[in-house]
Amino acid sequence: MQYRILADVTVVVHLLFVAYVVVGGYIAWRWRKTIVLHLAAVAWGFSAVLVGIECPLTHLENWARLRAGEQGLPSSGFIDHYLTGVIYPENAVGLVRLLVAVAVVVSWVGYGVIVTRRSANRVAA
Repeated sequence: MQYRILADVTVVVHLLFVAYVVVGGYIAWRWRKTIVLHLAAVAWGFSAVLVGIECPLTHLENWARLRAGEQGLPSSGFIDHYLTGVIYPENAVGLVRLLVAVAVVVSWVGYGVIVTRRSANRVAA
């Protein structure tokens, strides 16, 4: 039972991480110091998707599910299992990846504008 709970908690943490990759740059508009964490999250998330680096959260979930007597995730991984075909259609993977990249870039551009404006306001004052 405890391994099943660990696996389920890992899924929630993994979903939160994926959400943070998408919206973390916008969070940094309010809390500027979090941009460093977001840069690291994006680097990890994009390299996991584009290069195929195995995520430790996927590994932890598989380990816990196997200990609970369940099947682990398919070799395609967390996103393909929980999001593709569930949150968005399977034939939209390329579009979703593009939209995520655009959301991240827009958040970083907005962050840069905010930081520049705040710096200009300090100099003017």
